[in-house]
Amino acid sequence: MKVLFMANIPSPYRVDFFNELGKYCDLTVTFEGRTATDRDEKWKAAESKNFKAQFMKGIRTKSDQFLCLEIIKVIKSGFDRIIVGGYSTPTAMLAIEYMRLHKIPFWIEADGGLISQDSPLKYRIKHHFISAASGWFSSGKMTTEYLIHYGAQMEKICEYPFTSLKEKDVALKISDSQEKKYLKEKLGLKGDGIIISVGRFSYLGGYGKGFDVLLKAMKRCPSYGLYIIGDTPTQEFIDMKKEHGLSNVYFEGFKNKDELKDYYRAADLFCLQTRGDVWGLVINEAMAEGLPVITTDKCVAGLELVENGINGYVVPVEDEEKLSKKITEIMQNVELRKKMEQNSLNKIKKYTIENMAKAHIKAFEGEKNVAFGSGK
Repeated sequence: MKVLFMANIPSPYRVDFFNELGKYCDLTVTFEGRTATDRDEKWKAAESKNFKAQFMKGIRTKSDQFLCLEIIKVIKSGFDRIIVGGYSTPTAMLAIEYMRLHKIPFWIEADGGLISQDSPLKYRIKHHFISAASGWFSSGKMTTEYLIHYGAQMEKICEYPFTSLKEKDVALKISDSQEKKYLKEKLGLKGDGIIISVGRFSYLGGYGKGFDVLLKAMKRCPSYGLYIIGDTPTQEFIDMKKEHGLSNVYFEGFKNKDELKDYYRAADLFCLQTRGDVWGLVINEAMAEGLPVITTDKCVAGLELVENGINGYVVPVEDEEKLSKKITEIMQNVELRKKMEQNSLNKIKKYTIENMAKAHIKAFEGEKNVAFGSGK
C-alpha cells in the first residue's frame, strides 16, 4: 500500500511515528521545512529509516509555514492513501483544494482541537477545508467534536492514541522513594516536594504556558520546589521571580529526552498551566513516569487524559488560588498522590507510537471505496 503523509516539519516524535508506520506500508512523507524556528538547536529529528522523506522547496509565509507548489506534483505521482497532517498551512490548503477539485480521496489528521468562537468568515474557511476530506483521524473525544463542528462526518472519523512515546518509554513501575531521593540529589533538586513544568518561554513570552500563574501559585506553596524546563527564560520572568522572592522557583533551560526523564522520575507532581494547547504531549510524558498532573481546561491532553481526583486535576487557566490549593492537596496527601501516580501510569499505557501506527493501518485497511467528502 502506497501512502503519502503531508507534514510541516520533521519533529522528533513525528519521525518516530513515521518510522513505525513505515513498517506496515510504502510510506512517503513530505515536509515543508527542516526544523522549527523557535526550537532549541538541540531539538533534532531522528533519522528516517522506514519511510522516504521528501523536503520540498517553498516560499516562507509565516514562522514555520510555507507555500510549496511542488505538492501538486507529488500528489499526481499516485498513492493509495493520502493524509494531510493539519489543514492550516498554505501548502496543506493548496493540496486540499487540488484534491477536492479533482475528486481525490484523502484524510485529514488532527492531533487536537478545541471549538472556539470564530467569526462567520473564519468558521466558513475552516469548514470549507475540513469538510472536504473523505475521512478524518482524531486524537480523541474533544478533537472529534471539533472536527464534527467544522463538517466532518462522525462515521468516518478514526480516533487514535496520540503520543510521542514508544512502548519502551512508558515506565514499567513508578520510581520509589529511594530512587526519587537518589535522583533529587543527583540533579540538585531542593524542596520538601518537587513540582516540574515543561514548556517554552519563547511561546508567547512564557504567558502561553501560563508560567506567570504558576509562579503566583508558588508564592502560596513556599516549601515546594518548582523546576521549569524548556528554554531560556525571558528577562520579564527572571524579574518576576526576583520581585516576588521566589527562591523556590528554578529555570532549568533545555533538557534532552534522557535528561528530562530523570526530572520526571525525581518529581512528585507535574503542572502545565497552559492558556492553550491543541494537545500537550508533555502530559503524556509525565504520566508515562507515573506523575499526577494538574493542567487547565484549555489543554486538550488534559481534558482527554486527566480525571479530576483520579490522576490529577483540571483547573481554570487564571485561577492561581485553586491551582495552589490543588498543588497542596496532592503534595500533602501521600495516599492520594500514590493512587494518582498509579492511575496515571495505567491510563497512559495504551498511548504508544506502536498503537498509534496500528490505528492508522487498521483504518486504511478497513477503507474500501471511500466516498468523497461533500466539500460544501
